[in-house]
Amino acid sequence: MADTRPHDVTPQSGPRPPVRGPSLSARLMRASWRGLPPKRYDVGLEAGLAVPGADGGTLRADHYFPRADGDFPTLLIRSPYGRGLPWSPMFGILFAEQGFHVVLQSCRGTGGSDGRFDLWRNETADGLAAVTWLRGRPWFTGTLGTVGPSYLGYTQWALALDPPPELKAMVVQVGMHDPHAFYHRGGAFHLENALAVGAGMTNQHRGIVPFLKAVLRLRRGLDGIVSARPLRKAYESALGELPWLDGVMAHPDADDPYWRGAALAGAAEQAGIPTALIGGWHDALVDQTFEQYARLRAAGARTSLLVGPWTHTSALQQGWPEVFAESLAWLRAHLCDDPSGLRPTGVRVHVGGADTWRDLDDWPQSPDPAPAPWYAAPDDSLTSRPPAQPAPLTSFRHDPDAPTPSVGGLLLSRTAGPRDNTALEARDDVRTFTGPPLTEPLDAVGPVSARVRLAVDTGHADAFVRLCDVDGQGRSTNVCDGITRVATAPGTPTEVTVVMSPIAHRFAPGHRVRLQISGGAHPRYASNPGTGVPDTEAATVTPAHITLYTGTSLNLPGGTPAPER
Repeated sequence: MADTRPHDVTPQSGPRPPVRGPSLSARLMRASWRGLPPKRYDVGLEAGLAVPGADGGTLRADHYFPRADGDFPTLLIRSPYGRGLPWSPMFGILFAEQGFHVVLQSCRGTGGSDGRFDLWRNETADGLAAVTWLRGRPWFTGTLGTVGPSYLGYTQWALALDPPPELKAMVVQVGMHDPHAFYHRGGAFHLENALAVGAGMTNQHRGIVPFLKAVLRLRRGLDGIVSARPLRKAYESALGELPWLDGVMAHPDADDPYWRGAALAGAAEQAGIPTALIGGWHDALVDQTFEQYARLRAAGARTSLLVGPWTHTSALQQGWPEVFAESLAWLRAHLCDDPSGLRPTGVRVHVGGADTWRDLDDWPQSPDPAPAPWYAAPDDSLTSRPPAQPAPLTSFRHDPDAPTPSVGGLLLSRTAGPRDNTALEARDDVRTFTGPPLTEPLDAVGPVSARVRLAVDTGHADAFVRLCDVDGQGRSTNVCDGITRVATAPGTPTEVTVVMSPIAHRFAPGHRVRLQISGGAHPRYASNPGTGVPDTEAATVTPAHITLYTGTSLNLPGGTPAPER
């Protein structure tokens, strides 16, 4: 068999990095994980390799490899978060142990790579340049895969937009393909997540200590930043100048030329690359994961979907054994011709409320009955009976200077996920409509939406809508939610559809289904100023008086009707 231990016949500037083992800290982190498969090979490392970028600058990369003779496929992982912890043990060591060459490369302007980081503009060209470099490595067999989470998912879609022939498989873990939707979905600016990304993109590639210091600075200054008027550039007190974040805040419209080329949905429609998708029900990018799956399926691509009870970060922590096993099985099937680890069905989802897993042939389930509306009634109940005629239900005042706070949900922080909403729902700017106690389990698996009929005296407001599970003790826990910006004639009733994130959830006997409606969730979303001025630019605000009308309804998947009271 061929000797695959690294040697480089291409001259590089300066001395060639020595071959060594992974760092002690990386090996200690790897040793701390449980539930992972035993290693097959010892691992070697070439650190700090100089890889030419598309502009001719040097992009730094680390090469992990099995210390064994033989031909092994290659995984390319392109990241703006550095090449140290946790990426070195999670991807470099673990996958090399299983028989892969792993090239972990720092994106332009990060981790010692030349140039300036831009949120999306360089990833396709730099990814293709990395593949060109790989073709010159004597250990590269021409069989290439990609894997990685979050922005590492975006760099995969960027490469797939113009896929090289060597690219045979992808694994996108809690990953994005559309930056605009991440920051502005529903018309509101996703403020808290934007600040978290700002801290990560600016500091994580510099090492754990600088990153933790930046996170602490952001936490200390968060209240002042999120309440500033105007909001734009207020982050500079904690994060410094970030041209890409300023651009994101200054261009809320998806049709703005600023966003041209940012969304990579077209990559999923090419159907040429087998792609495994992994998401979490409480992940800030779960909606993009489901959109990726729908596009891949529509294009006839080979794909699989795993969605667990995870947030963006817990998918790579508590969920890592499942995520790694799913990723490894897919890569072995499509890069090593070993399908033995694949699931028999294309979709596996965790069912919240039941703490079980369910295997499905597709998502959503087919055939999927049309949802049966649960109507909001004047007595704050949910009923299957439609209203006889339009009439006011209730009203409340939303004050941007004292905005409705956010509780849990799709965040990047540790406060993400299901949380007790009881105190939130006691506020006078939140309204709830609740079904009767269930006499049997109610399984809701699929897309969720709400139709909200409302009038706003200023003509400008947000409709934040949340589905909650109320247990026998009255504790209300969020299951999913969504937000939509409303701009209409002042005081004139209008109707908006608020798309919430999909769910797989069991409401147990004795529990109740609740629809929660408010004018925002701050600082998860920037508060609507009530003036029509973009939320990041407004210097003044106007409170909005919001009236809800009959016809407001919750649409649960599976055609499940509301039980009669």
